[in-house]
Amino acid sequence: MNKRKQHVIKHAHELFIEKGYQLTSIQDILEYSGISKGTFYNYFSSKSELLLAVFKMIHDKLRKERNELLIGQNPSDISIFIKQLELEMRFNKQNKLFSLFEEVFVSNDAELKQYIQRFRLNNIHWVYLRFIDIFGQDNKPYLLDTTIIFSGILHSMIRSNFMEENASDRVNVSEIIQYCVNRIITIVETVSKSGEQIFPPECLNTWLPARDENEHDLKSELLHAALVLKNIINKKINEEHEQTMYYEYLEFIEDELLQTRKPRKFLIQSTFASFKATSHHEIIQEIINFEKMAEDYLQQLENTLD
Repeated sequence: MNKRKQHVIKHAHELFIEKGYQLTSIQDILEYSGISKGTFYNYFSSKSELLLAVFKMIHDKLRKERNELLIGQNPSDISIFIKQLELEMRFNKQNKLFSLFEEVFVSNDAELKQYIQRFRLNNIHWVYLRFIDIFGQDNKPYLLDTTIIFSGILHSMIRSNFMEENASDRVNVSEIIQYCVNRIITIVETVSKSGEQIFPPECLNTWLPARDENEHDLKSELLHAALVLKNIINKKINEEHEQTMYYEYLEFIEDELLQTRKPRKFLIQSTFASFKATSHHEIIQEIINFEKMAEDYLQQLENTLD
């Protein structure tokens, strides 16, 4: 994505936070971002397509920062999961996502509504995968049910909390998350003993459209591979400036692969070459493995675009 388009998305996002989506006109966006109407329509066919770009920017950033909390940590540590949820809640508040979602639902824009539905299903998928990390493969048959229960409890508790007119009377969000997590631990123990099941995990294959699921899986695999490599760097490289350099290589490759519609293959290859040339022997094989995965992703992306 070119810098000028990112500039428009960033400024539109600021206006949507300040004024709301419905009250922000295209003219407001043109004036605030300093572009012409022709440039706007060169990037976006409509204001709703721009809002989609804003949502994707927010969610990509959230996914990246959420995964970074796992660097150097045990995925089964439930306290890390709680921190990830706290990060998500801060993101939602800072970006007024609940308000923007509500504006979408009162509109007649089917594509925006579909995106939000897809986002919620992908979020259920993420919680389900984290529950496998936390509660183990033995409990997997019951973890989609408990994911749905957990998401419902957490969402209802957060919304109820904001019904308090006095901010001082509201419960700390971290306490609500901890409360809901404690409840779900008990529920997982109960259903695993009783063997009760409503929705088998295979339901996710039908709930998430095949194309979106494949794309989501590819991105998830890349993010997971990058996370594994960051964990290895964190453990095996002691020099802080070297760690920083390796993280910068990784972040550039991640951004180029996952934030652009047409990743610049030559830049990715060049960065990998520099990455390997300056790396320690302890991590070279992991870099090669990540490079192979990136090549496979680029090939599948090219096939999709063709």
